Amino acid sequence: MEKRPETFETAVGERIRALRMRRGLTLEHLAEASGVSRAMISRIERAEASPTAALLARLCSALGVSLSVFFADEGAAAQPLVRRADQPVWRDPESGYLRRAVSPAGTGSGTDIVEVEFPAKAEVRFPGRATGRSQTQHVWVFEGVIELTVGDTVHRLEAGDCLFMTVADVHAYRNPTEAPARYAVVIALGP
Repeated sequence: MEKRPETFETAVGERIRALRMRRGLTLEHLAEASGVSRAMISRIERAEASPTAALLARLCSALGVSLSVFFADEGAAAQPLVRRADQPVWRDPESGYLRRAVSPAGTGSGTDIVEVEFPAKAEVRFPGRATGRSQTQHVWVFEGVIELTVGDTVHRLEAGDCLFMTVADVHAYRNPTEAPARYAVVIALGP
């Protein structure tokens, strides 16, 4: 998905609008459910603004989808193999973190695999997500250091470490170092 920025913003806006309409939500209803202003949602839907990771997570939570489901190409035929060059990529405009959807789309698997490149000193905060209560995830660090705030606990993960948690309990990812970090997130989507 990391093509020309206006193409990406248009695709994100269209996807949010389609999910909102499919659920019969007005802009006001989505704003109330997500805590994102009606004006901002409207700007995103018109491709006039690019959402941050935290804002997109709030919208996805209110729409009842994970980020992986949000970025999946609904029209793509299920294939058991997706080459790296064809994996959707998204960069958070605020923190600069790069998110690559590794799992092949449309397979019906209950698992999503995401690779993240997290810049030095970057931080992303997420609101509590009630819709993520049935989803669990493993975060497995390949390089560098990240700190995850899960509930009230901060976990420092280094290369090789793996942490299991409920998606709804993750409040923040932080790279406290001067070097980038790279890790995988393996998400069990739940029922």
